[in-house]
Amino acid sequence: MARIYTKTGDDGTTGLIGGKRVPKDHPRIEAYGSVDELNALLGVVRSYPLPDRVEKILLRVQDELFTIGAVLAVPAGVDPEDYKVPAIAEEQIASLEREIDDIEQKLTPLREFILPGGTAAAAFLHLARTVARRAERYCVSLAQAENLDPPVLRYLNRLSDLSFVLARLVNHQHGQSEPHPTFGKSKRG
Repeated sequence: MARIYTKTGDDGTTGLIGGKRVPKDHPRIEAYGSVDELNALLGVVRSYPLPDRVEKILLRVQDELFTIGAVLAVPAGVDPEDYKVPAIAEEQIASLEREIDDIEQKLTPLREFILPGGTAAAAFLHLARTVARRAERYCVSLAQAENLDPPVLRYLNRLSDLSFVLARLVNHQHGQSEPHPTFGKSKRG
């Protein structure tokens, strides 16, 4: 790439893999744009001091999100293999599930909701959970209009869960408490 700017998007369209151009607010662009935002947010999380295990997990997830972004940039009628775009494998989803299960064993079981926050890294992981949910919603919308590889939805769903338990783990390792919302509790004064 010679220049970062191409000027081809100045008319409000962007190119997909295979050359098709679509409006920048197309459901496919909303989907992979949210995945890109999530990937960038995990980069913010990684800028904070993290346990080695969390750093390794997040680096792997960022790589997998880059793949998901590529998968989402392939429009209907284009063969991803023609462009060497790999699919999301069931093993990648299973790996997220194993991480979630292992981390949950190290944490106090939840008996009520917690408020997002704690350390900066944990707070950004809570935010990443919500961005993963939004990306998942955009992918659901895309899947209603066009064919979408089902593992993408499952991966994003598990990733939001992983972000939640990683936030709890980071707070736990830094001695941060997990405050609970007060709704439903009697207020005495």
